[in-house]
Amino acid sequence: MFTEYEIESMIEYPEVKEATIALKKDFLKTEAPYLEINDEDFFSLIIMAPTIGIAMADGKITLFEEMALNKKARKLSKGGYFMKKDPVVYAMKFLIKNYYNWSDKFMGVLKETIKITCGINELDLGRPPGDGDIDYNEYRQAVLHSPYLLIRFIASFFLENDEDIINQNHKIGKAEYQRMILIGEKLELDKIPVFQMFCKTFK
Repeated sequence: MFTEYEIESMIEYPEVKEATIALKKDFLKTEAPYLEINDEDFFSLIIMAPTIGIAMADGKITLFEEMALNKKARKLSKGGYFMKKDPVVYAMKFLIKNYYNWSDKFMGVLKETIKITCGINELDLGRPPGDGDIDYNEYRQAVLHSPYLLIRFIASFFLENDEDIINQNHKIGKAEYQRMILIGEKLELDKIPVFQMFCKTFK
């Protein structure tokens, strides 16, 4: 999971900040006109969008999933981990309410953020894995040699704990797995070998 300092650093990219402010203006005007949230915390909400999508894969969010989402949101908030009324947690309720109306716009900002902050277009990201099971050692090496931020994005979006990224036995439900694949496509992560290999670690 990203820290508030990493959030601050990413939003300093002019293109990321501009896209964040534009989406925030649209979201507040249309969905939450009385919501008060700063740019960094709104960007944290954008970062939460894939995780929310996974939680909603089967059509509902369980109490356990809600608690996990709230925990992540509080960690992302600017100085707000122990706040009673956390701005990202509060804003997340508006996004969940009409998630499917907003998910593509949120994913669009995230897709550009990943490209810009990870410098995807200039990187040699290795060769795609073949069909069938992956070679675990090859996957481990791919994770270790990939850009730090790229691995952080993948772990933050799709895992409860970042340290589980180098694991060959991830477990996930069928609906959640299909949603992860769909989100990967929307973010264009599906074109990146290490993400393709990551998806094959799920049972």
